[in-house]
Amino acid sequence: MTPPPIKVTCSNCNLRELCMPTGLNEQQLHRIDDIVATRRKIKRGSTLFRNGEDFTALYAIRTGFFKTCVATEDGRDQVTGFQMAGEIIGLDGIVHDHHTCDTVALEDAEVCVMPFDRLEELSREVTALQSHVHKVMSREIVREHGVMLLLGSMRAEERLAAFVLNLVQRLHTRGFSSSELVLRMTREEIGSYLGLKLETVSRTFSKFVEEGLVEVKQRHVRILDTEGLKRIVNSQHACE
Repeated sequence: MTPPPIKVTCSNCNLRELCMPTGLNEQQLHRIDDIVATRRKIKRGSTLFRNGEDFTALYAIRTGFFKTCVATEDGRDQVTGFQMAGEIIGLDGIVHDHHTCDTVALEDAEVCVMPFDRLEELSREVTALQSHVHKVMSREIVREHGVMLLLGSMRAEERLAAFVLNLVQRLHTRGFSSSELVLRMTREEIGSYLGLKLETVSRTFSKFVEEGLVEVKQRHVRILDTEGLKRIVNSQHACE
């Protein structure tokens, strides 16, 4: 039996600064509270929305980790991104009014549901909200360009180093350690995202350990030499 939706307010959420615009007055915050009326719990391995489903809402992640993926012509799942608390997902559905990917929870998660028609209506009145939605969309475009750079011109070591640095930086923004992280995704999923084989991901992690850059215990990764990882990422520019 599905539990009833839980009322939540943006005005007292500890992730407000990450997924909501700043500078809103109390009245504007309450109006957004009325839109974000419910939150949904998603069990690990369950799908929040699927490719082809009607687009009705954006989702702000309160807790947990997600991956987005699309099915390739040969039936494989291609991972297109990893999303965490404070980030907004569902933007893929805006263009054609239906979703173009599957979004799967990598651990038990919770999202705030923001019906898009009501969000759009309020955005016309609250310019700060409209600007924020545009920034979120722009951030997605920048992220896509970053992935294209990863897949188009970087060696395996550069791809994995950039991935680890980006992940720990995003987590640090949310109050976590700047040098330690727990990988919520499998090495196979990392490989799918980075365009690498599973064996290459495992071998590259081992290489980083041997070189004293990281310490790896199953899914727990501790960065020992941040500057060393940055040098790997920037090495191609030094060679140009």
